[in-house]
Amino acid sequence: MSGEKDGERAASASELLYEKDGHIATIILNRPHRGNALTPAMHDRIHAIWRDVQEDDDIRVAIITGAGDRHFSTGADVDVIAERGRVTQGSGPLHTEVFWSPRHANVLKPVICAVNGVCAGAGLHFVADADIVLASPAASFMDTHVNVGMVGGVENTALAYRLPLGSVLRMTLMGKDYRMPATRAYELGLVDEVFEQDQLMKSAQEMAAVIAANSPAAVQRSKQAIWQSREVGYAHAAEYGWALVRMHWGHPDFREGPLAFREKRPPNWAST
Repeated sequence: MSGEKDGERAASASELLYEKDGHIATIILNRPHRGNALTPAMHDRIHAIWRDVQEDDDIRVAIITGAGDRHFSTGADVDVIAERGRVTQGSGPLHTEVFWSPRHANVLKPVICAVNGVCAGAGLHFVADADIVLASPAASFMDTHVNVGMVGGVENTALAYRLPLGSVLRMTLMGKDYRMPATRAYELGLVDEVFEQDQLMKSAQEMAAVIAANSPAAVQRSKQAIWQSREVGYAHAAEYGWALVRMHWGHPDFREGPLAFREKRPPNWAST
């Protein structure tokens, strides 16, 4: 049993790449021969990666993309599910079971999703819960849960915050027979910008570098305020944002930013 688990860990490490370059982390879904489909073995690794993104003070922004130029991720590997008869280990609440997306894993640092091809099913986790979504013209979005007898109930409810209700329902209920192209996803706001395939990662990295140059603490608290606003009414959201603003007044970056601006020099930000 131990040997089997060691083999799974080794496989997941090669199938889910994690690279760091300065203040930017890059996560690559690396199963192009299987459409970058996700397996249960990859779930533990993505959880560990997201935890490292949040806990490593050197990392300020993360990018997630797929290997190759055909697929971002085709979702859960149905062959593996058919063999194992399950997707996760147990049957507890979402926050104890599912850690695919940065939101699930409580990542407060900015995450850019660079969609380089077909994104389907569970691959939509990363799109729905990213902070910024970029795509190439080859990207398309579809949900195939109902085609294989599964409920589209997690990624799909998250998509309902980013897309018109009818668009989410069309994608969910029509399954593989409806594929939303990148241009339509951009028109509806699911995608923030479309870049040619050979410019996609370069653009994501440039955007990440711009974000990474800002105060890490201010960036994280700003992200918290904005995401929290989706969970509550406007009055509560405004109060929560105001509380984060006041909390930040005691942070060293609050003083360093104006001083650096006045002295016409790059700011020396605190780690968090």
